[in-house]
Amino acid sequence: MGPLVARAWRRGGAAAAAAAASFPRRALSGAARSTLDVAVIGGGIVGLASARELILRHPSLVFGVLEKEEELACHQSGHNSGVIHSGIYYTPGSLKAKLCVEGAALCYKYCDEKGIPYKQCGKLIVAAEHEEIPRLKALYERGLQNKVRGLKLITGKEIQAKEPYCRGLMALDSPYTGIVNYRQVALSYAEDFQAAGGTVLTDFEVEDMKMTKGSPAGSKEGMKYPVVVRSSKGEEIHCRHIVSCAGLYSDRLSQISGCSPEPRIVPFRGDYLVLKPEKSYLVRGNIYPVPDPRFPFLGIHFTPRMDGSVWLGPNAVLAFKREGYRFYDFSLRDFVDAAAYSGLWKLVCRNLSYGMGEMYRACFLNAQVKQLQKFIPEVTIDDVLRGPSGVRAQALDSSGNLIDDFVFDGGTGDIGGRILHVRNAPSPAATSSLAIANMIADEVERRFEL
Repeated sequence: MGPLVARAWRRGGAAAAAAAASFPRRALSGAARSTLDVAVIGGGIVGLASARELILRHPSLVFGVLEKEEELACHQSGHNSGVIHSGIYYTPGSLKAKLCVEGAALCYKYCDEKGIPYKQCGKLIVAAEHEEIPRLKALYERGLQNKVRGLKLITGKEIQAKEPYCRGLMALDSPYTGIVNYRQVALSYAEDFQAAGGTVLTDFEVEDMKMTKGSPAGSKEGMKYPVVVRSSKGEEIHCRHIVSCAGLYSDRLSQISGCSPEPRIVPFRGDYLVLKPEKSYLVRGNIYPVPDPRFPFLGIHFTPRMDGSVWLGPNAVLAFKREGYRFYDFSLRDFVDAAAYSGLWKLVCRNLSYGMGEMYRACFLNAQVKQLQKFIPEVTIDDVLRGPSGVRAQALDSSGNLIDDFVFDGGTGDIGGRILHVRNAPSPAATSSLAIANMIADEVERRFEL
């Protein structure tokens, strides 16, 4: 095997790393560098948290993270709202509910230990109309079942005491909801992983996985590393086991490994507006609408950011590219994959009016501002600017059902039995990352007998 060119990330302070994420190039060569006990595919927050947890549990083993981009955490992990969720919305007993509540506590603890700044600014879920009040009360009961800390229902006057410019009839107050820069958190996980001896290979886009027919060149370990992972540039890593945390490409990585193609990933883009800086005083904490159970997304909301800005949104529209953050981004392969999938058309037919409304609001700012004015009437179209976008990896089954919980699976046969796929890690995956990592590490130990 020829030398692998990697980008090795060195500690330079979490804040500086979050801003620059510089990876000076160095060459890695030889069998010692090309063999791993466990390869973690995906340098997002879930992959990095999982790699960190595994190496801390098994310091004598050799772990590596394989990331297709030149930097870490630059897709879903770096394009999200930054909210530390408390676990209100999720079905009691689901992994989402369990991992979110655990993960939020672990996230706050980790940030305290590492000196990563965050703000526990709270969240109000506001009922602006009378018919929303029963749904709000049901959310309150759900949050209590999920053991969310500090929840209480508050009146319209109490809403204004917390958010002076917000109007509502009743709200669910979640004081332990917070905000953080999740890319900074993810890069700190990478620091921990490398400090423990782990290797990060960026610019390594996995193109193929297969069982080797012979020993790796120069290796005296025989068939100890039977799985070959090949990059799009022809570089190879030999390993014993694989953990795939591929986010928007989790279904394709599963197919490459010979595992099930279901559930499929359909990308949805969320576009944010941003309050002009001189209007940021209008919002103190997170302000959310009461979600409508007929539709799959939460609706647009007000989200303060660590840099002092305030994001408004997002909407939810089908993206024509899996990592397409701009309105005109297009990938023929991604578009054909989505358009040819029967599950997507079933979803569209069931939510046609909602989808058309989202497309309309994506094109016309007035329509989005009108929704925002339900909660803060003072916001006008002159107060907002178009802001950033993110793309959500939405898992979908062939019946058109959104997969709402975490999905972990492997395959059969020689290579399938050596892989654990994280098939679906939906929001609140960033909040839950350390709790997810604990569960993944437990599953890896069980399946692979580390």
